[in-house]
Amino acid sequence: MKCGILRRAGVLAALLSVSGCTTVSYYAQSLDGHLQLMAARQDVERLIERPGTPEPLRNRMEAAHEIRQFAITELDLPDNDSYRSYVDIERDYVTWAVFAAPEFSLAPHVKCFPVFGCVPYQGFFDPKDALREARRMKDEGFDVHISGINAYSTLGLTSDPLLSTMFRADRTYLAGIVFHELAHQRVYVKGDTPFNEAFAVAVETTGVRKYLSAHGDTKGIRAYEADRKRQAEFVGLIGKTREELQKIYQNPGSDAEKRKAKDAALTRLRTRYEKLRDTKWSGDRAYDGWFATPINNAKLAATSVYNDNVDHFIRLFELCGEDYPRFYDAVARYGKLERDERMDALKGAKSCG
Repeated sequence: MKCGILRRAGVLAALLSVSGCTTVSYYAQSLDGHLQLMAARQDVERLIERPGTPEPLRNRMEAAHEIRQFAITELDLPDNDSYRSYVDIERDYVTWAVFAAPEFSLAPHVKCFPVFGCVPYQGFFDPKDALREARRMKDEGFDVHISGINAYSTLGLTSDPLLSTMFRADRTYLAGIVFHELAHQRVYVKGDTPFNEAFAVAVETTGVRKYLSAHGDTKGIRAYEADRKRQAEFVGLIGKTREELQKIYQNPGSDAEKRKAKDAALTRLRTRYEKLRDTKWSGDRAYDGWFATPINNAKLAATSVYNDNVDHFIRLFELCGEDYPRFYDAVARYGKLERDERMDALKGAKSCG
């Protein structure tokens, strides 16, 4: 999967409390998995100073420390103990998120928790548990998608560590993750994942641009903007297919007819992608991984959660004079509106407010 499209589930739901729609076993695995990470933390500054630290690890920690300070001084993100420690988790992902959606609907199935509200996924520290839940949801008739997750946030309730999975690419990638996760600590609206994720992606995007500019990294800026452009075009492909599927699901017809039309729409999506990849992108295969696994309503819904409405937040940031404290205050005000009002109000914003 392309990094940046769906690389994290924003919060670790069910970390601290259980609701009626959560089993005790799910709560136990969430809490146990998180506590294991917390127990394995190593202080970043000590790793930098310790003579026996391998040079590659020291370089990573120095980059992480510098990015963390930039987040405080330049982006007005929380100055706390989050991302000041490190854990090598010795696996490809920290958690696995299970997304589900009805066979003929793009609305994700949600899970609700008292602390974080309702979220469109369920996270597991053990991939076997994720597969078990996915099979259960599939048996109930849902489309199901499992995504490996590289990082998560507890919204500052605990001192979240840096994870080895956050260092799988370059400094730009690491900066994006740190800025994104800290943004969740700055503003979080209970139960509105699309709002929260679009806001965090806006902070991530503007923050990375500011970070690269501050370092005079013109090559990095060009690469980042090219990546963002490809991502926007990919999201456009997904949006077109979502529109086609919405019409299919809303139209009268038998389940068999809808199923056939659905398969045809997903085939067209693959064809459009291959044409875009092989022509405009000159063969760039960055998104081949996304298309290598089955595409269904759950996968489309998961992708849209993290990418829809980002431009509206970036426009608000510009209306706020690219001043982060003013921007955060404005976002928090929108967050206090009723859910069915806040996104329309944001889209119609004429000033920072």
